[in-house]
Amino acid sequence: MLEHMAKFFGSQTALREANRATLLDRIHRSGAMTQIEIAEATGLSTATVSTLVRQLVDEGKLVTQNTTRNGRRATLVALARREGLGIGLAIARRELRLAVIDYAKTIIAEHVLPLARGHKTDTTLERAMVLIHETMSNIGAAPEEIKGIGVAVSAPVDHRTQTIAVPGILPGWDGVDLIGPFHEAFHVPVTVDNDSNCAAICEGSIGAARGKNNFICVDTSDGVGAGIMIDGHLMRGVTGLAGEIGHIQVDPLGSICSCGNRGCLNTVVDEQRLVSLLTVTHGNMTLDDLVSMANEGDPGCRRVIADAAVRIGTVAADLCIAVDPEEVIVSGQLALAAELFTEPFQQALQRLLFPDAVTPMQVLTAQYPASCSALGAAMDVLEFGDKQPHS
Repeated sequence: MLEHMAKFFGSQTALREANRATLLDRIHRSGAMTQIEIAEATGLSTATVSTLVRQLVDEGKLVTQNTTRNGRRATLVALARREGLGIGLAIARRELRLAVIDYAKTIIAEHVLPLARGHKTDTTLERAMVLIHETMSNIGAAPEEIKGIGVAVSAPVDHRTQTIAVPGILPGWDGVDLIGPFHEAFHVPVTVDNDSNCAAICEGSIGAARGKNNFICVDTSDGVGAGIMIDGHLMRGVTGLAGEIGHIQVDPLGSICSCGNRGCLNTVVDEQRLVSLLTVTHGNMTLDDLVSMANEGDPGCRRVIADAAVRIGTVAADLCIAVDPEEVIVSGQLALAAELFTEPFQQALQRLLFPDAVTPMQVLTAQYPASCSALGAAMDVLEFGDKQPHS
């Protein structure tokens, strides 16, 4: 009898926790909603939603306010946040990603917009500003609550000048002022950094490397880079080129890279190269398609990802020997393939590291593989903004 009751109450607790997670995830993705809208979107009963909202308000996770919907009074529910918000934008070759966090590093909202390859700078910046305004409206926040905007780009960034350090890496963005337009529009501090560095900031703060002071975060999207954390501090180098493992030569007779050198790692593991290996059998596809089909069991896609993991792991091993990290975190699109990527990556890594090392190096998938660059940019600018003099 006691065992039966324990199982019953255990299952009830699990169900309640699952319902809480479902409710919070829906508000996180959709912004402020009425309780009726939450019930319709989640399939939970209105009574369950009402009970969960009361509990989460008492815990400080949600806030409510009265509103009107279709001429009727309703209760609007939103994620609770500490005063002040950080906006993170990640600008890549094929997408624009936005993240909103508060000072407690609570993720308030996330959005992603696809971009055409070779997207224009002015159009992309305009879309970013529209997305910021729309997101703030969706979460019921005023623009005045924004304390800073961090921008992560898929190119090395000179931290001294906050500009792209090497021409050609992100076509069309060389010499573009990424700070001025946002500062003029929102009148807040704006920072610019490399996406791999921002990914490391996120994963070290709230992700897979939380509590670790020495780790590298290998970002594997359309091209490869690494954020290096040494004794709790991000290593950028003099001109922002630290961790640019995608531009380490792996084939002296290989293709010309966007950086101008020949046979860089990126020439064999970027999106265009990887999907081209399957054009004959699979037709036109994107890196997202490649990962999705690999996860569904497609043997050709799985082979392409495993081979890419070996090439990246081989280069990452040299970086690990140089800086001796405790952990290697893998983020980005290829990390979404989970063990299909991490297992051959770790095998390649361990094969080239010291065989008798006292502490074996761990390889972990990022906790936020797709969004860590945008999240890290937001975290970085909140910390940066707090160090600025206040008028």
